[in-house]
Amino acid sequence: MKKIVVNTVATAVAALALLASGGAYAQATEASTAAARELFEAMNYRTMMNGMMQQMAQGIGNSMRAGAEAAIRNNPKASEQDKQAAIIKMEAELPAAIKPVQEMLSDPSLVDEVLAETVPLYARTYTADELKQITAFYRTPVGSKMLASMPKLMAEGMQIGQQVVARRVGPLMQKMQENKKTK
Repeated sequence: MKKIVVNTVATAVAALALLASGGAYAQATEASTAAARELFEAMNYRTMMNGMMQQMAQGIGNSMRAGAEAAIRNNPKASEQDKQAAIIKMEAELPAAIKPVQEMLSDPSLVDEVLAETVPLYARTYTADELKQITAFYRTPVGSKMLASMPKLMAEGMQIGQQVVARRVGPLMQKMQENKKTK
């Protein structure tokens, strides 16, 4: 009987320990979530994202135009005359396609939604202490400079990435066309 009581008490203590650790995990998650929100505030994330979205909205027309034009020009089944006609048609229809994308990118609720879904990601990835350390960095002069430079660096980085990819698309399309001819 004594053995059963000891085992029951041990089981109860183990169960309480598990419950307590679950509670500690929940607190850590709440603390990490609060620290992630503080980080995004220190980063001036909303303003930074709004700036990035504005840059994307401004550049989306050129990106869409370049993509559509590349697809038209690299169509091996179309004659030069067909390609020219398709480009003229694309230029006429493109503004109507660009406008809703620009409006979507300019919608302030888009940044709110991204922020709401990003905070839990950071809270899962970093501990509250780590998030506080990152926040402290962004509040230093170097961290502030980094944040101020980020939109410009990201925009220029995206342009560089597009240029690098564009240099590879032509040869890739040519290789794909050659492979079609040999089959």
